[in-house]
Formats: sequence, C-alpha cells, structure tokens
Amino acid sequence: MSEEQDQDLRDEAARYRQAAEDALQQLDWCIGYLHGIRKMQISRALARNRNHIRSGLLKRSEQPLPSAEVGEG
Repeated sequence: MSEEQDQDLRDEAARYRQAAEDALQQLDWCIGYLHGIRKMQISRALARNRNHIRSGLLKRSEQPLPSAEVGEG
C-alpha cells in the first residue's frame, strides 16, 4: 500500500469517526429532551445504547445515565 493510499484510509476513518461523534451528540440531545419531558424509560434505553456505542465501538468511556445526572423528581 502506498503512503498516499494509507493517508486516504486514515482520512476516511477520521471522517467516519467525526460522523459517529456528531450522531452521538444528536443522540445526547434527544436523550436529554426525553428525560426533560419525563420519558424516563425511553431516555434510559437510549442512554444504554449510547454507552454501548461509545465504549464498544468508539473505545471511549461511558457517560452516566440521565437519571444519574438529574434527579427524577
């Protein structure tokens, strides 16, 4: 593989990683919104999915569930 092809692959991987990070930010907003309107079961399920994606696929640390950050009352 040439150096140029190798750089192209790294650039493509960086674009995919950025797209994944952007999608996770949108998911974070949705989780926060659902939590805010007291759709706790849905927000928790999405937060678990987000944590699986962050830790399993992106190799990043998990984030706390919305209910851990803000009281449910």
